[in-house]
Amino acid sequence: MVFKKMLGALGVGGPSVDTVLSNPNTRPGLPLTGQVNLTGGTSDVDLAHITLGLVTRIEVETGHGDHGAVGEFHRTAVAGRTKLAAGQQLSIPFQVDMPWETPVTDVYGQRLRGMTMGLRTEVAIDRAVDKGDLDPVAVHPLPVQERILEAFARLGFRFKHADLEYGRIHGVHQTLPFFQEIEFWPAPQYGHGINEVELTFVANPHTVEVVLEFDKRGGLFVGGHDAYGRYTVPHSHADSADWGQVVDGWVRQALDGRQAFFASRGGFPGGHGPGGHGYGGHGHRGGGMGGVVAGAALGVAGGMIAGEMIEEAFEDDGGDFGDFGGE
Repeated sequence: MVFKKMLGALGVGGPSVDTVLSNPNTRPGLPLTGQVNLTGGTSDVDLAHITLGLVTRIEVETGHGDHGAVGEFHRTAVAGRTKLAAGQQLSIPFQVDMPWETPVTDVYGQRLRGMTMGLRTEVAIDRAVDKGDLDPVAVHPLPVQERILEAFARLGFRFKHADLEYGRIHGVHQTLPFFQEIEFWPAPQYGHGINEVELTFVANPHTVEVVLEFDKRGGLFVGGHDAYGRYTVPHSHADSADWGQVVDGWVRQALDGRQAFFASRGGFPGGHGPGGHGYGGHGHRGGGMGGVVAGAALGVAGGMIAGEMIEEAFEDDGGDFGDFGGE
């Protein structure tokens, strides 16, 4: 995507830049590759640096309520000081290793409503810095995440919305200062006890932390309240469990009141037991890519409505939040 604002930041007759992704589809923990193509302008220039940044939209809680902010959460240096002659064409390959906690934006080729992700190219000449347009990126779920999302769909849960919350979950190790919430309307068989379910994945190279928040309905003598669950699932167990049965068990634990906070046992067959902490902290209320974009299955895509195009979504009325302090 050629910079549209290059003339303003780097001067008339300055160089142009076109960042090309080999494949905009990726997963947490996998590389995103491509090349930065430079074309020299009317005179020789010394580029101070070329940097790529992953950019997304996050909900930030303030004293005046929540507001959306756009910012960068992961940076990769492509080149240091580089001399670019007038009219010279230069292509620089790059690899961006996606953080394991990168939020999921797409499931079975459908954009999750509320999610945006882009790769921004930053070019600096002396003290002039140009943060160019965004190249859209689609982040697909890891196998374990995909199986769990499929199970929710199989059980009849309907996708509602997804967003990123600025903050941390107490007791869960995070490297990024935000977490994703994937919200579902309850399946009919659970509707008598649950208003809504929020699902959060926090992945690392070995496991995925599955954090659930249930908005429980009140009864005759009991008001509505939240129930929570947390389960540690190894990546290696993606294909070795009946995920419909596992997720059903998680939900019924919450309905039965056996999971007022995090359960202590019985969460995942063959996996690690759940932890013993509750929610807290600022910001919270309470393989290969060949088959990644295969056709929709199990009705998942039908409930996950595509969001806005990334260019429109990043025209944020809340302003640019800046850098989130990721790696």
